[in-house]
Amino acid sequence: MCEYVRVEQDGAIATIRLDRPPMNALNARVQQEIADAAAQVSADPGVRAVVVFGGEKVFAAGADIKEMAEASYADMAADSRRLQASFTAVAKIGKPVVAAVTGFALGGGLELAMCADFRVAGEGARLGQPEILLGIIPGAGGTQRLARLVGPARAKDIIFTGRFVAAAEALTIGLVDRVVPDADVYQAAREMVARYANGPSVALRAAKQAIDAGLETDLDTGLEIERLNFAALFATEDQRTGMRSFIENGPGKATFAGR
Repeated sequence: MCEYVRVEQDGAIATIRLDRPPMNALNARVQQEIADAAAQVSADPGVRAVVVFGGEKVFAAGADIKEMAEASYADMAADSRRLQASFTAVAKIGKPVVAAVTGFALGGGLELAMCADFRVAGEGARLGQPEILLGIIPGAGGTQRLARLVGPARAKDIIFTGRFVAAAEALTIGLVDRVVPDADVYQAAREMVARYANGPSVALRAAKQAIDAGLETDLDTGLEIERLNFAALFATEDQRTGMRSFIENGPGKATFAGR
């Protein structure tokens, strides 16, 4: 039974909801529950798109420092593997994922948000990787995903200083994809993800895999990943439905079964 993370489903959209007041500190229990929630929405064919949400006040203000303060190297060598794996489970969800960011998304909170495909932030949101102020560095993907999103120089500035990035700057540098009034964050995230909920889910999964895997390799290998995913979609019902609908009714009118 999940104590701090729950999955709420409304139609084809599932919300992974963090609920560990007051700041959604990401202790070991929360990390495991995030991984479990990611596995649940990944396996459920009725879920076609996902929102990750920390609530109206805060997304997540980072790891539980009290839990980490006395950890040894041996402790953290093992714990950091679990931490990375729990967030990677979100990144590997084979469906469109939007993070709805309110309040603070700091440290592990930002690392979790960066595992989504898109980020919607409230006007008052503050994002950052302040680990350097504790004498450490990000350990759940911050040095890697942040650099891929905003470029190495901007990532180094954010990580080296530990400063908080305001929502407007985050939008300018590509750390978030949309900024809305704080009260509208969750609804805006749902609206963003809703456009994919009735799409061809197998093709969307293939597109996500091709982009994400291709970015980690050279161009020739990326093109081969794309080619194999492209060809495989000709074994799907949605491909036949989509092409038949295009021929008979024009573009954008197909109803996809997700098969």
